[in-house]
Amino acid sequence: MPLETSQENPAPLHVINERVAAWVSRLGAVWVEGQITQINRRNGAGQVYIQLRDVEKNVSVTVVTSPGVVNAVEPALTEGSRIVLHAKPEFWTNRGTFALRARVIAAVGLGDLLARVERLKAQLGSEGLFLDSGKRTLPFLPRRIGLICGRDSAAERDVVENAIRRWPSAVFVTREVAVQGTTAAAAVTAALTELDAIADVDVIVITRGGGSAEDLLPFSDERLVRTAAACTTPIVSAIGHEQDAPLLDYVADVRASTPTDAASRIVPDIAEQFAVIDRLRSRSLRAFSSRMDNEQLRITRLATHPRLADPMSALDGASVEIANQATRSSRALVILLQNATDRLDFLRSQLRSISPAATLERGYAIVSTADDHTIVRDPTQVSRGSELAIQVSGGTFEALATGN
Repeated sequence: MPLETSQENPAPLHVINERVAAWVSRLGAVWVEGQITQINRRNGAGQVYIQLRDVEKNVSVTVVTSPGVVNAVEPALTEGSRIVLHAKPEFWTNRGTFALRARVIAAVGLGDLLARVERLKAQLGSEGLFLDSGKRTLPFLPRRIGLICGRDSAAERDVVENAIRRWPSAVFVTREVAVQGTTAAAAVTAALTELDAIADVDVIVITRGGGSAEDLLPFSDERLVRTAAACTTPIVSAIGHEQDAPLLDYVADVRASTPTDAASRIVPDIAEQFAVIDRLRSRSLRAFSSRMDNEQLRITRLATHPRLADPMSALDGASVEIANQATRSSRALVILLQNATDRLDFLRSQLRSISPAATLERGYAIVSTADDHTIVRDPTQVSRGSELAIQVSGGTFEALATGN
């Protein structure tokens, strides 16, 4: 039942702690996995205090057990050991603290951890996180280079010094974090997320100087691998361990064998680039010189051509041709005009032969009435006394009909 309390009627602290202890006691014993960050064997206390940390989250708890339980574990427990324990939650009312009282502790062997990594690898691979089609190309010359490494580590120096040796103006944005131990996976993941959000960071290098298979386990952390797969910035993994590749190597866009190799992947070699420029310049000069030589030879050949040696000779030939064309054109025009004249005379003679005037010249006359100039074609058209107009070759005169 909930406590009925108020400002005027508060509950004593021991009542609250007893209520919490009673609730915790009902949880029962549980199996828990974690990593040891501290072991404190108090002489004479008859108890061992272990600080246990979650392997993925920044969560820890105190574990209380007996020396016999600890001593029974093989291999011997040390800071950094992964363990599984069977414990009952306890809440100590006097101090108001929570702890797990362990009755059984077992070490999680490296073989078990690597087997988990293999299962996670198969799962992530089936999701397509390792496909080459998803790999991004590194920029030729990044504006800024993100670097995630250990504090004051040799791996950091190898990457930075070799990159600057290759490209002196290389700029780094460095995040020094734990790359080993219980906090490594979370620290690297947080640094990766931070660098990926910086707009002008064009590539991110995650590096450490190798280590044992157990040391590299944080780089197979599922959350880190999924974060790397979701990044928009290309990632270079330079963990420096050929035999035991962590899962980060599979999801990274480029896997470098060493930190030095990573430096050679992220920036070009300025000496090589100058050599390329020199080769291109030499090739361009040779091509230009060859073109100039060819053009000079062409000009020389043209200069020695007979037409160019004596340009007027070409004009002389053209003048003769023009004169011949003019003569032929004149002759053709004369013939054309003569033919046209002959044709015109022929048509004129034909026209004259059928002309009424030619008929009149042969002695014929045209008779018409004097009043309306109607041509008389039949005698019945004229009566006695009708005035007539007679047209002959020489002109027209009037007459008077006497007959009919």
